[in-house]
Amino acid sequence: MYTTKSITRMGMLAALSVVLASLIHFPLFPAASFLEYDPADVPILLTAFWYGPLAGVLVTALVCLIQGLTVSASGGLIGILMHFIATSVFCIVAGVVYNRNPSQKRRIIGILFGVVAMAVTMCGCNLVFTPIYTGMPVSDVAKMIVPIILPFNLLKAGINGIVAYLLFAALQPVFQRSEA
Repeated sequence: MYTTKSITRMGMLAALSVVLASLIHFPLFPAASFLEYDPADVPILLTAFWYGPLAGVLVTALVCLIQGLTVSASGGLIGILMHFIATSVFCIVAGVVYNRNPSQKRRIIGILFGVVAMAVTMCGCNLVFTPIYTGMPVSDVAKMIVPIILPFNLLKAGINGIVAYLLFAALQPVFQRSEA
C-alpha cells in the first residue's frame, strides 16, 4: 500500500508537525489559555491529501504521542486524546472529500468541511474533557462554547487549512500529485 518513499515522506511530515508545535504555540483567547494555536496540523493535513485519510490518521497518532510526551506534556492523556480527535476529524473529512476526486475545488471544499467538522466535534469533546482537565463545572464550559471554544477551533483549523492549501500548491512538484 505505501512505498518506502511515501513512508519516509510521512515520517518527515510527522517530524515537521512536532517541530512546528514546539516552536509555535500560543493561546488565542486569554480566558481559555489551555486552548493554544499551533500549526502542527498543516503537515498532517498535507499527509491526508497526498497519501489519504488513513495515512493522515496514522501520522496524527504518531504526532500526538510524541507531542503529548514532549512539547505538550502538561496536557497529559487528555491533551493527547483531544489533539488526536480534533486532528483526525479534520484530516479524515478533508482527506475523504479531496481524495474521492482530486482537484483544487475539492481540496477547498474538503478543507471547509474539515474545519466545520473539527470545530463542531471539539465543542462536544470540550464539554466532556475540559471539566476533567480543568476541574471546571460542565455548565461553565458550556458557557464558553459559543464565545470561545467554537471560534477558537474555527480559527485554528481555518488558519491551518489555508496554510496547507497554499503549501500544497507550492510543494506539489515535489510530491507529484496530479489534479484535475
